[in-house]
Amino acid sequence: MNSFHELSSRLSAQVGIAIASVGSSPVSLGTWVSGVAWSTSKVPLAIAALRVGVGSQQLVAQTIAQSDNAAAEELWSQLGDPASAARQVEDVIREAGDPATVVESRRLREGYTAFGQTRWSLPDQARFAAGLAQVAGASPVVDLMRGLTTDHRWGLAAKGFAAKGGWGPGLAGDYLVRQFGIVPTASGSVGVAIAAEVYDGEYEAGVDVVNRLADWAVDEALSQQ
Repeated sequence: MNSFHELSSRLSAQVGIAIASVGSSPVSLGTWVSGVAWSTSKVPLAIAALRVGVGSQQLVAQTIAQSDNAAAEELWSQLGDPASAARQVEDVIREAGDPATVVESRRLREGYTAFGQTRWSLPDQARFAAGLAQVAGASPVVDLMRGLTTDHRWGLAAKGFAAKGGWGPGLAGDYLVRQFGIVPTASGSVGVAIAAEVYDGEYEAGVDVVNRLADWAVDEALSQQ
């Protein structure tokens, strides 16, 4: 993967990529491995809500396609108390093949969602993405991931793949932009998880890096699969 090292050395960010297919160990590249999930956690949340029949189609659509925090908070509250909600979201994550991620039930930072502060590694998120199609009740959410609003259609989403991004400020002047998606290849669909932690700039700077990483993942890493 020399081409990845060449690319990452030119980027003003700490970056990482993980690629996984069902039943195989993820391939991980880069120095960024794990951190806050931000809005990527809305995918298993929306699936959990649909599965127990508490989330309206409108709330789910707003949560995924628009990444609406208020809608996501409403879905979360409809799953019960925070501990119960976290368990239900975690059940979805486990079913998709991620064996380790623990959904955060506490509001760790004022002004931010509890579930958004879940720590989700790129390899585990790639596993989740790879197995998502096999999860009961996931299909409507995956469809919404293919139809994100225009301002959220970057990285893998800009290429027409089902994807969901997340972004937000760290605690030390850093800003994280991350995304995962499902990418079809000749040998079957794979899960791809990407992250860029920037220190010079915020959302737009991170999106620019994720765009370049997504280009590399699709054009270089996955073109031979």
